[in-house]
Amino acid sequence: MEKTRKLVILGDSAFAEIAYEYFTHDSSYEVVAFSVEQTYLKRDRLFGLPVVPFETLEEQFAPENHDFFAAITYGQLNRLRTRLFQAAKSRGYRPASYISSHAFVWRNVEVGEHCFVFENNVVQPFVKIGDNVVLWSGNHIGHHSVIGENCFIASHAVVSGFVTMGANCFVGVNTTFSNNVSIGKDCLFGAGAVVARDVPEDKVVKGEAGEPTGSARRLNRVKE
Repeated sequence: MEKTRKLVILGDSAFAEIAYEYFTHDSSYEVVAFSVEQTYLKRDRLFGLPVVPFETLEEQFAPENHDFFAAITYGQLNRLRTRLFQAAKSRGYRPASYISSHAFVWRNVEVGEHCFVFENNVVQPFVKIGDNVVLWSGNHIGHHSVIGENCFIASHAVVSGFVTMGANCFVGVNTTFSNNVSIGKDCLFGAGAVVARDVPEDKVVKGEAGEPTGSARRLNRVKE
């Protein structure tokens, strides 16, 4: 595949390594560097590429010539990935997205910027996906559903039709949402949860029983 854009990956963790593989072998991006905040800079090379401080990124990689992707998982209800996404964008870098060539995404699906869609996802007609969303492998996103910005959906979740999910949610593996449910922002769903009715914002929904308990934001120690 012809490489038409240069890409800096923010992060150097396992997700950054995975993102490097997908962007390198299944996209038109050429990964040229990794970047982390100075406090977390522990090495200077990864896959033979430089790892540079985020604070001085412009000194080596000008924003007019480089896109970025923040390969950060769901810490602090996705606040960390969101903060780096917004910071890089405000400095003039263009956010990159990746949609696997092995994902099924229907022609009229709307996907926001800075999204990562892994293999074997099925995204049905009329779905809307907000900015800064990660769909790990093997999920089903049903027709007419809306996934809010900054959400992270782990593997093999089933989101049925006409589901509305608010911003900053984390969905654990094998979670199931019934048709026509509305999910508030800042919710956390444990692995295997079954959600058959609306869930207000800022709730933890445990696996198996699927009952909302506690505050998701306090659990994740979110700092505004």
